[in-house]
Amino acid sequence: MIQELKNKIINGYEISKEEALHLSDICHASPQNSEMLCEAANQIRHHFCGDHFDICTIINGKCGRCSEDCKYCAQSAHYPVETGNYSLLDADSLLAGARYNQEKGILRYSIVTSGRSLNDREVDQLCKSYKLIHSSLNISLCASHGLLNYQQLLKLRQAGVVRYHNNLETSRRNFSAICTTHTYQDKIATIKAAQKAGLAVCSGGIMGLGETMRDRIDMAFDLKELGIKSVPINILNPIPHTPFEHNPVLNLNEVKQIVALYRFILPEAALRLAGGRGLLKDKGRSVFASGANAAISGDMLTTSGISINYDINMIKDLGFKISKL
Repeated sequence: MIQELKNKIINGYEISKEEALHLSDICHASPQNSEMLCEAANQIRHHFCGDHFDICTIINGKCGRCSEDCKYCAQSAHYPVETGNYSLLDADSLLAGARYNQEKGILRYSIVTSGRSLNDREVDQLCKSYKLIHSSLNISLCASHGLLNYQQLLKLRQAGVVRYHNNLETSRRNFSAICTTHTYQDKIATIKAAQKAGLAVCSGGIMGLGETMRDRIDMAFDLKELGIKSVPINILNPIPHTPFEHNPVLNLNEVKQIVALYRFILPEAALRLAGGRGLLKDKGRSVFASGANAAISGDMLTTSGISINYDINMIKDLGFKISKL
């Protein structure tokens, strides 16, 4: 079945949820089947995306004091986690970060801010920073500022931002189990507003929140319906004093299976290993041979990541070519 579906996908077929769930079932039944799925996913990746690899970095442009109660997040004001709260970084600091990353060979740079959204004053302040970076450097600009409205998103695009990030996080069914202060539909509304404003969208989720494989597959199909081409796949890093502090960390084989299934569902996407990759014993190397073809490098928002030099060397060693997807 794995080989048959792989060949059909390469020839334009789109698998169903039922087929994706069946793939998951047969992988759990046999380690050999799981490896076969990963190999097939890598062949699908090569057919649709070649050996291109999209690597990006993020900077925590505003930290902590978030009003939302996302149960995985260290920056939520609902939980007693010390994150070093600060307001928006100034333009010179954000420019310096972008310059450093460009000099390291990074092609995409994203400013990420805590909070449900930003007010108009903060958006205007950030737009000045984006314009400065855009006029000074050649690095592509991405933004992650929560549930902004259409007019705010349009300002970002006009300031030089090309891609907006807004994770679905999990399935529609499971969303209320991880957050109660905003909804899954709020996320989708923001994604559609960003697309209307002319921005590409980066959206994915976190694995290890207590979701089922069906939840993961449901989210993948929602991403497909929304036309998302950049899909971050985060692995929960359980933070002490958050409600999910005792959640078990996913093992490497489970992460490989998730990514492989996502490649079968989203054959043309940039599947981007993001937060939590450092928890994997091989830093994600084997996952990049299982269908993934993008990554966030450097430090994450409140946790340490993997150095840019390490990642670039690994990417080249695997035969990839760094480019924008």
